[in-house]
Amino acid sequence: MTKIIKLSAVVFAFGLLSACATTSDVENIQSQVNGLDTSVKQASADAANAKTTADDAAAKAQAAEAAANQAAELSQEANRKLDRNFKRSMMK
Repeated sequence: MTKIIKLSAVVFAFGLLSACATTSDVENIQSQVNGLDTSVKQASADAANAKTTADDAAAKAQAAEAAANQAAELSQEANRKLDRNFKRSMMK
């Protein structure tokens, strides 16, 4: 019976030691984490740059829309003036 208990204790201790991570395993995982951290920071910077570019594009689109609306108003006003002048010339 004591042989079984001693053998069980040895097997249990060996199991614990073999299941523990070694220093090189921990260093390898830390290296991977550092690499991922760098990738996340780069992705975040790229996203911020893309947002800035999109904001600039939206501002330019709004300015272009305002200019187009103003041109349409001026065109309509010119048409109304031409119509009035044409009607006046037809009445003479």
